[in-house]
Amino acid sequence: MRLVHGSEEGRRLLARLRRPLGEAELLPAVRQKIRRVFGADLDAQAVVDRILADVREGGDAAVRRYNEEIDGVRSGPDLPLKVSPKEIEDAYVQVDEEVVRALRSAADRIWAYHRKQLDHSLTGFDESGLGQVVRPLKRVGMYVPGTTAVYPSSVLMTAIPARVAGVAEIYMTTPAAADGSISPLKLVAADITGVDGIFRAGGAQAIAALAFGSESIPSVDKICGPGNIFVALAKKAVHGAVGIDGIFGPTETLVVADDGADPGLCAADLLAQAEHDALASPILITTSDALAQTVLRELEQQLESLERREIAAAALEGQGLAIVVETLEEALALANEYAPEHLSLAVSDGQYYLGQVANAGSVFVGGLSAEAVGDYTAGPSHVMPTGGSARFSSPLGVHDFLKVISVVSLDEEALAELGPAAMVIARAEGFTAHARAIERRLKGGR
Repeated sequence: MRLVHGSEEGRRLLARLRRPLGEAELLPAVRQKIRRVFGADLDAQAVVDRILADVREGGDAAVRRYNEEIDGVRSGPDLPLKVSPKEIEDAYVQVDEEVVRALRSAADRIWAYHRKQLDHSLTGFDESGLGQVVRPLKRVGMYVPGTTAVYPSSVLMTAIPARVAGVAEIYMTTPAAADGSISPLKLVAADITGVDGIFRAGGAQAIAALAFGSESIPSVDKICGPGNIFVALAKKAVHGAVGIDGIFGPTETLVVADDGADPGLCAADLLAQAEHDALASPILITTSDALAQTVLRELEQQLESLERREIAAAALEGQGLAIVVETLEEALALANEYAPEHLSLAVSDGQYYLGQVANAGSVFVGGLSAEAVGDYTAGPSHVMPTGGSARFSSPLGVHDFLKVISVVSLDEEALAELGPAAMVIARAEGFTAHARAIERRLKGGR
């Protein structure tokens, strides 16, 4: 993890962490697989374009082919894309009862939070014939990545806000193992949240099937969920045919700490994100050089006992950054420019400095507010903007599954008030028919 001093150097290095979508270098093994599957050296965008076109044309057969060629998932009539109720039932036997109870407890918290969010969300109104109505989306698709590392928490964090909003149908696609199995943790989480259908499909082929539909996988109104570069590019490509929640990159945690912060907890929070992905960004900004030095030592010590220490070490080496600045105001200014997914305020007056936060996916105030609790049981969805998009977007919530329909219901008095000016503007734009449609009403239909 690199240690630097001063806002200017910190700003320069933070800017270098931002990589536009599609610029990430593909690993040699991925390039080799692309050559094997497609018979050519294609970049990520070309791979996605090919898969989208094939699935749109070939449906289930294309999804199965790419599942087998890319993910190594066996295909055949004995393994349908859709997961059966028996597989979901069997999953409960394979998952420890304590884990099932924890998932149910987390689900209860997430339900409660998003019901409160709905109470304060957009509502309909009708004033003088003008207003709006709010309607839920009908059908949502949820992509849940991972076969080695699985994320049942992401199932809860995505499906529950959709259900609270009133979405009628929720479908989940997720990569399967080589034998076609899906982690029982994912199946149990999907069952707890009432997902309507689970399908064995990973990568760009899953996004294509959700966008365009196939014989087995229904087309949806919106696709939600993170994934690798191929998933992200596929979501970007189908945006417009369907809605998407956002384009997500590697996870980010930025800890702002004063000289009274606990260095062991700061290190623990940074490692909690670093173990997600070798491309994760664990960042510390502090007013104390002594604290920064101690955090670096803590990172080395705590790293040794982690199961995913190689991944965490790679993240610290590649993107880890400790920046020492003069004041907390400077620290918050840098944090707002970076707009992190997770922002931890390890400072003595967290509520005061919360008022200075303008850009973040989620803020964790005070030493006891572990970001890891937010990942699982706090209540807000952990699906949050990355890559600086917290400057203009929000965490996944009930609002993502609602749409507003404007309503115009004029009586004679309102038409007489609004019509003449509308006619003037219509004629100024050269739209005579617009003006006459209003004029006929003002003249009683003549």
